[in-house]
Amino acid sequence: MSDLRDAKMSRVQFFRMMGGLAAAAAATACSTKPSSTTAQGQASTTELRFVGVADQKAPMDEIVAAYKQVKPGVTVNTSFAPTDQVQTSVRTQLGAGNAPDLHVVYPGNGSAMSMSQIAKAGLLADLSDQAWTKTIPTGFKPAFQSEGKTYIYSAGSSVIGAIYNKKAFEKAGVDAPPTTWTEFLALCDKLKKAGVTPIALGAQTPWVTQLITYALVPSTVYAKDPSFDDKQLAGQASFAQSGWRQAMEMYLELQKRGFFNDNPNGTTFEQQTSMVATGKAAMAIQVSAVLPDFRKAASGPDDLSMFPVPGADSADQVWIPAGVVVGLGAAAKGRNVGEAKAFIDFLGKQENINRWAKAISAIPLTQDSASTIDPAVQSFLPFTKDRAVPFMDQRWPNAEVQPVHFAVVQELLAGKIKVDEALKKMDEAYAK
Repeated sequence: MSDLRDAKMSRVQFFRMMGGLAAAAAATACSTKPSSTTAQGQASTTELRFVGVADQKAPMDEIVAAYKQVKPGVTVNTSFAPTDQVQTSVRTQLGAGNAPDLHVVYPGNGSAMSMSQIAKAGLLADLSDQAWTKTIPTGFKPAFQSEGKTYIYSAGSSVIGAIYNKKAFEKAGVDAPPTTWTEFLALCDKLKKAGVTPIALGAQTPWVTQLITYALVPSTVYAKDPSFDDKQLAGQASFAQSGWRQAMEMYLELQKRGFFNDNPNGTTFEQQTSMVATGKAAMAIQVSAVLPDFRKAASGPDDLSMFPVPGADSADQVWIPAGVVVGLGAAAKGRNVGEAKAFIDFLGKQENINRWAKAISAIPLTQDSASTIDPAVQSFLPFTKDRAVPFMDQRWPNAEVQPVHFAVVQELLAGKIKVDEALKKMDEAYAK
């Protein structure tokens, strides 16, 4: 398929553009209110509706307020829902023709609400005529484009690593983050002996289940074979016969050694956040986009930072996951598609790229002198030149693998299946 051909590129190429940086309650019914008109027939107000996920709230609140100053005749009403519910509810509304004007879109091709999946169904407005699209780094284009056309706005890239509570580390006498897997296990053991839960895991929230795997697979798979995705697409590699097996086994090792909180499958993302923010747990393996949520729950934002999860026993073989952050698009069949596209064009201005990226601790898509990098992700930047890979699902060929991955991790944690069966299920989903 053409969208897959567009996506075929090396992992190193994907991050070559980073050179300068040593780097959704079901959604409410989303019918659109038509523009109101004056007696002279001129539009006076337009109401746009946006449905997104939680980590989009902070930047959207800020940018919607800024847009109101520029276009007072346009009101953008926002609502936010959990990721798993957005994946089903908004996707259904898109197919039925009653979707919101603006809505969350995931980069690449790996979920029901991903750019490629929605665009090829004709449900996303083409944004290619907007100026900001001309500055998309070459390596990021497969996440933004299908058949050469741009369908998603995203402000930049985020990383997956360990968000940690500095006070919990100090309590356990931890001086510095680990740089190898053996050191990471020793750190967890030291935290456990100090009476602190080493890792908070909120696996009741489906999307959280994938993050530990994603943190480890760059080291267990791509450090050894950077062309793994291309081989898998060609049928020459599989989950079962790759470093995915090692990553899953490492995931379970953390559980077997008692490094997680009790009952991860009964723990939510919100509970995970609270545990780390209050120091009840020392770490959570998370995406940097949710770092602001952890900071809000902490006694002070400086209590928390991040470090790369070392998935190898040699520091120079540690790779990291970094991917285009969740973005948004305009419904192609929306009543106010022109005004929705105008809002996205506003998002594409450099000052708004900077605003959005700063709000979610992301690395801006493009940078100017006003761009900033959150201090918490500074330790990831040395990896981004040639030891970083996109989030795994962004290169998967369908929307079937991701939910299977969620489910098998929960089953593994519950002791219901073994690693062999989990990987077999993922391979079967990949082949659909």
